[in-house]
Amino acid sequence: MEWQLLSDAILALSGWEVLASVLGIAYVLLAARASQWCWPLAFVSTLIYTLLFWQGQLPMQALLNFYYMAMAIYGYLVWRKHGNVENNVAISSWSWSRQMVFLLVGTLVTILVARYLEASGNSQNPYLDAGVTVFSVLNTYLLTRKVLQNWLYWIIIDGAAIILYVQTGYYATVVMYVVYLVLAVVGYIAWLKLYRQPE
Repeated sequence: MEWQLLSDAILALSGWEVLASVLGIAYVLLAARASQWCWPLAFVSTLIYTLLFWQGQLPMQALLNFYYMAMAIYGYLVWRKHGNVENNVAISSWSWSRQMVFLLVGTLVTILVARYLEASGNSQNPYLDAGVTVFSVLNTYLLTRKVLQNWLYWIIIDGAAIILYVQTGYYATVVMYVVYLVLAVVGYIAWLKLYRQPE
């Protein structure tokens, strides 16, 4: 029975979803190598996901990917302008009180957005959809500021996204987010080593 469900799920995969997932994984791998060509791949991947999630009644995920499309353009322009010059922003660590404010704000915004989605009936899973979106947007800011804890939050966000996409049938995207989750663990370990190094 389980094998039948798995084979049905594989056959139901959209070629567009598979392409978007492959491009998304390629984006992360190129970003890890600091290649500016990661950004065009991110743009195409998120463009496809924006359309897929809008059609699949996950409006917050569509909005999140639209946001990522804009960030892909911005990232490409910045990286192209500065070439391989290392960003001067140092890795920092937030205090517990700052993290609590971050979590409180994210939770409140998630509840407000989820209640709107619930009332409008435009989402298959309003709370998970809203939570993944809100915290992804907020955490992207932490990543741009090189806050060490961003990787820990990505681990949780990616885990929640995996649950959301399993429930809504985006199985190629589940694979992509499993890879993202592993890379978030690797990223945290790498940044922690850099953070602990003397100036």
